[in-house]
Amino acid sequence: MRIGVLSDTHMPERAKQIPQKILDDFKSVDMVIHAGDLVDLDVLKQLRQVCPEVKAVFGNMDSAAVRAELPQKEIIAVGKYRIGVMHGYGNPNALRDFMKKEFQNDNVDLIIFGHSHQPLAEEEDGILYFNPGSATDEMFAPYKSYGIIEINEKIQLHIVRI
Repeated sequence: MRIGVLSDTHMPERAKQIPQKILDDFKSVDMVIHAGDLVDLDVLKQLRQVCPEVKAVFGNMDSAAVRAELPQKEIIAVGKYRIGVMHGYGNPNALRDFMKKEFQNDNVDLIIFGHSHQPLAEEEDGILYFNPGSATDEMFAPYKSYGIIEINEKIQLHIVRI
């Protein structure tokens, strides 16, 4: 299975639409996961035009309309793996510890999050932590990016620079 991952698109403030490179790449994924701070629900419509299976959670900057449509936290089962998704809050330097605590009783193999706009793909204590960065931010991020996760016999994480 191939999963496209986004976070912190902040649309339409940071961009009017999802970058075309992402939309083109996501035509070949089985699922898209957005880890919050969409800001506008139009982001989901754009994503569903290239992949019908879209999962998303709301983030701290999301509007009341987005919060009414999306959960704050979600667990997604993919084969034998459990994926936890949550945007994240608070100090970006303590984000991984925050996520570890939020999912400590959920028996997850992978935690996808956003908030910091900093791409990250690391493993700690048998759990993978994945932040795709931001596809639209150049102010708080080192570069624009998104993620691709490949799940077969194991989970492979890829940060893709735009």
